[in-house]
Amino acid sequence: MNSLSEQIRIHKIILPLILLPELVAVYLLIKPASDLLAYKILGMEPGKHFTESIRFFIYEVPKVLLLLTLIIFFVGILRSFFSPERTRKVLEGKSKFAGNVMAGMLGIVTPFCSCSAIPLFLGFVESGIPLGVTFSFLIAAPMINEVAVILLFSMFGWETALIYVVTGLIIAISAGWIIGKLNLEKWVENWVYETKLGNTGIEENKMTLNNRIDSGINAVKDIVSKVWIYIIIGIAVGAGIHGFVPENFMASIMGKSVWYSVPLSVLIGIPLYSNAAGIIPIVSVLIDKGASLGTSLAFMMAVIGLSLPEMIILRKVLKMPLILTFIGIVTAGILIVGYLFNLIF
Repeated sequence: MNSLSEQIRIHKIILPLILLPELVAVYLLIKPASDLLAYKILGMEPGKHFTESIRFFIYEVPKVLLLLTLIIFFVGILRSFFSPERTRKVLEGKSKFAGNVMAGMLGIVTPFCSCSAIPLFLGFVESGIPLGVTFSFLIAAPMINEVAVILLFSMFGWETALIYVVTGLIIAISAGWIIGKLNLEKWVENWVYETKLGNTGIEENKMTLNNRIDSGINAVKDIVSKVWIYIIIGIAVGAGIHGFVPENFMASIMGKSVWYSVPLSVLIGIPLYSNAAGIIPIVSVLIDKGASLGTSLAFMMAVIGLSLPEMIILRKVLKMPLILTFIGIVTAGILIVGYLFNLIF
């Protein structure tokens, strides 16, 4: 029995190493395979609007899903080092700017979604973590998530993905620091300070390599199962725009020469309910059709970082003046990023 368990453990470690080069080979074959399917097997005529839409769709869906699966596996292993409980402990005792920086960076690699906003917020407050530091984490965690970074990398390259991470961090750190300086604790609901969560029951046992590989596999199952439909819908919308929207149309309303394009994109993005998986394929096509990088980044950040469902959830622990302050500061940061990158690129 012990021998069988040992064999399973070894195979679980070796299998990803064996599959990695094969998955890379499959990734490199997706484009010629999509061209073969569209032009040869389906007999579609190159250059037609419908043809380009279909070819875009059958190329992007497997490419994005494969890359997403591969990188989420490794991100899942990385996440095994950062449970919410451990994150809370790391941030305890940190204050002012250093705490904001650490909170923003931890927000990138720790598990977070809108539904966990309240328990995380309560846990941070109970631990004595400053309000501004808490907000740096709450802003960075949903805005700079692994799905967004992976999709940006696959569609735009590492430079754009890096820009997204850096600018998102700057917004999270700056907004949290400003909120901390304004001393807005009075606008947190009174019951929050009276809540005692006690021990979370999470034991920080040392995990083995096998456990961490399991974490990577579970991350793939959990995340991909939740976002695949958004990816397909987003790519389908993007395929329609790619094939049928005229080249200069998006430039006329989202180009860098249109002064109101950045605030308009933010206003449109805030009430939309989507995530990185659904919005980034659309952003990719908008840029191809003439939308500027700064305007597109502002639109994407507004959708991901200022989602209406998250604001509704946070209303249970925050009074309206604090929520409006939070929205105002983050919106200002997104606007600055949008105009800055329209100026530079």
